[in-house]
Amino acid sequence: MNEHIYKHHNKTLLLYHLVFPSKYRREIFTENVSLTLKKICLGISGRYEIHFVEIGMEEEHVHFLVQSVPTLPVTQIVKTIKSITAKQIFQEHPEVKRFLWGGNLWTSGFYANTVSEYANAEGIQQYIANQGAYKKILAQQLIFDL
Repeated sequence: MNEHIYKHHNKTLLLYHLVFPSKYRREIFTENVSLTLKKICLGISGRYEIHFVEIGMEEEHVHFLVQSVPTLPVTQIVKTIKSITAKQIFQEHPEVKRFLWGGNLWTSGFYANTVSEYANAEGIQQYIANQGAYKKILAQQLIFDL
């Protein structure tokens, strides 16, 4: 699905599911605005360490699956995407401003969730809980062997 990002001293695969509602939940993501949004996101990928794996939208909100690096906190990723997309959509589609008063494209809030290609939360929790289990079993065997 996705490639790991290699840096000097780390290897990461950080995926985030982000959802941004439009301000006042206005239905502004027409086909033309949606195409523009996707084009803007490709530009963001070229300038920032934010890779858009998938973009899906309804008329009043957008879902993003993004991959990034650990030096970018999710709040910075959100801020970057929201600010650049809002500015450029308003420039390319001034008609969108008619549906929004106050000059904001997005609500101030967002939804964010981490995504794993390899395991769910329960699987990771079990994996962590079982760390050292081999040594514990080995120690128990040594005790019984005496």
